[in-house]
Amino acid sequence: MSRLFGTDGVRGLANGLLTAELALQLAQAAAVVLGHDRNSNGSRPRAVVARDPRASGEFIAAAVEAGLSSSGIDVYDAGVLPTPAAAYLVADLEADFGVMISASHNPAPDNGIKFFARRGQKLPDEVEDAIEAQMQNEAVRPTGADVGRIQRFSDAEDRYIVHLLSTLPHRLEGLTVVLDCAHGAASGCSPQVFKDAGADVIVIGADPDGLNINDGVGSTHLGPLKEAVLQYGADLGIAHDGDADRCLAVDHEGNEVDGDQIMAILALALKEAGKLNDEVLVATVMSNLGLKIALRDAGISIRETAVGDRYVLETMREGGFNLGGEQSGHVIFSDHATTGDGLLTGLQLAAQVALTGKSLKDLAAVMTKLPQVLINVKGVDRTRVKSSDVLAQAVAAAEAALGETGRVLLRPSGTEPVVRVMVEAADEETAQSMAEHLAQVVRTELALELVNE
Repeated sequence: MSRLFGTDGVRGLANGLLTAELALQLAQAAAVVLGHDRNSNGSRPRAVVARDPRASGEFIAAAVEAGLSSSGIDVYDAGVLPTPAAAYLVADLEADFGVMISASHNPAPDNGIKFFARRGQKLPDEVEDAIEAQMQNEAVRPTGADVGRIQRFSDAEDRYIVHLLSTLPHRLEGLTVVLDCAHGAASGCSPQVFKDAGADVIVIGADPDGLNINDGVGSTHLGPLKEAVLQYGADLGIAHDGDADRCLAVDHEGNEVDGDQIMAILALALKEAGKLNDEVLVATVMSNLGLKIALRDAGISIRETAVGDRYVLETMREGGFNLGGEQSGHVIFSDHATTGDGLLTGLQLAAQVALTGKSLKDLAAVMTKLPQVLINVKGVDRTRVKSSDVLAQAVAAAEAALGETGRVLLRPSGTEPVVRVMVEAADEETAQSMAEHLAQVVRTELALELVNE
């Protein structure tokens, strides 16, 4: 049987893979592993439950809350809130754990269930495995006064907004900001917190109907945000995804500012303020080489991790670093959050525009993005990427030709027969031709090895 938990909780088609029955079982198992096994003060364990506005989130949340309360967990129903809000509220309430129901940037028919441990931390693999194992056991079924109670977490959004405002290095008066909330979980609190921070706010993508989340808007579809920024003459635009754990931006000319550029701006700001721990930024291997060059010139080093925010988080915790993230816009400020927070990131970015008096375009110019070409080579034996001498020679030749002006990355998929070929170079033509050449080598070499097996 394949592992139920993926890289970010349990995710799939709602009422397909992710049924009400599965949600109930998961919640009952989590109640044992995260609640009863970790609660020693004699009181009932407590859990925070939140969701994004997908229609299926309504029945999944009901199943999760039923599973928790029937297992003796007191539930605080926070309603529709961003994923990072759920993580923050677990810590703020000193709850035993939390549950977020969302499929992030996926389309509306999908959904997911993600758990947070005490203090809003993501679960390590071994705890997820324990939950899966517990699903095979008899559920805990207290009776009478020992059953859990469900109550509305009425001030959940206010607590989160107050927390976000407390992190600001500078207020946003004088800025006009367009917010694209992806018809998702940030539709209520993102406009409110930016207004409370002093910005003039124009909002798009903030009319969720349960079915339109991420539909042509948000961080995966920046066209509407670019148009709105230009139409209203705004200083910048901020785009969230469905659960608002990521942030991408648009400058006043409609140019995209991606996660790498955002991290460059914020790393430099923290260093200047003397608040960047060990003068290190944590980023994945997919971050643009231009980020490393820009930060190196500023005296900041980069610790590289595998792709995935969980690996960024692990490295940050192990090294005591306080800033990290991904090109996709997941940015983690460990001084203020335990996970990527698109609202926190957007506020911090806008605050730098207000504080410095520079445009977002000028701030982003600190980093020159090298052309990056990514080709997914399908139908090959991903397990032999590291053992192929032919591939190693081809990569070495490409790296020698690029020198310090580019780089090559071959990354096998973790689940599919796919190898991702990424090349960065000083110009688009070189990056494209070299990526195509290496992709062909991968296609030929690994396909031949599969045939010869």
